[in-house]
Amino acid sequence: MKVGFIGLGQMGQGMAGNLVKAGHQVTVYNRSAGKAEALLKLGAGEARTPAGACQGDVVVSMLADDKALEASAFGEQGIIASLPKSAIHISSSTVSVALSERLTEAHPKAGQRFVAAPVFGRPDAAAAGKLFVVAAGEEAALGDCAPIFEAIGQRTFILGNNPATANLVKLSGNFLIASVIESLGEAMALVGKGGVDLHVYLEMLTSTLFSAPVYKNYGGMIADGKFEPAGFAAPLGQKDIRLTLAAAEHLQVPMPLASLLRDRFITLLAQGGEHLDWSAIGKLAARDSGQ
Repeated sequence: MKVGFIGLGQMGQGMAGNLVKAGHQVTVYNRSAGKAEALLKLGAGEARTPAGACQGDVVVSMLADDKALEASAFGEQGIIASLPKSAIHISSSTVSVALSERLTEAHPKAGQRFVAAPVFGRPDAAAAGKLFVVAAGEEAALGDCAPIFEAIGQRTFILGNNPATANLVKLSGNFLIASVIESLGEAMALVGKGGVDLHVYLEMLTSTLFSAPVYKNYGGMIADGKFEPAGFAAPLGQKDIRLTLAAAEHLQVPMPLASLLRDRFITLLAQGGEHLDWSAIGKLAARDSGQ
């Protein structure tokens, strides 16, 4: 397929690279220069504007937040102004439900199709093509996107014909991950102050009660106190919890834990943690206890 890719951050680099390796004709665009160099060596082409990446069958956007996606989608040389009729915009960004709904309305008016397909997985999974894709959109469009999903992920979950559903599920998943990080941090602060070796404790937890990778990976980061380089930066975690709370308010669903997590991220950022991985909230409990 002829594919455009907009957004070459840590996740976008791996995803675009796997599309090239799968044999797709890929043209990439990134707002800041220099990010495309490794992909050009693999055989990708480079666009000077978002419009230049929108000349094929599909364009994939993998951008940091609503503001970045809005600029790329609705700008004068953006996706909606440039994508051919019947072509598909796949948004893999973690953005608000409200923005996904706007895109769902705007693309058909321009004769285009829209699929929301955010992903679960950190940059190493993106590079290995091992992401989990959660996708929603019109059935035929989802079928046409299958080769893209196969190139970037190990499994795709289809969530229906309303794209915003995929964004809601993605936000709920990130809320759960942040909840795990916070609860691990509190438990490890407790046993750590009681003299327990955190690595022995983590081995016990992940060999018995909690064997899921999220506990092993984030538990290891908390035990090591290693939050740099950030695979998923703390401001992005704060953004995702804020968007979760916005969706919850719209649907009138109380989420007390999400409110707690919002405050934990604000604390981390206020203490200079902008450059740290979002898992650094897992060390706040230990810091609060004087460790």
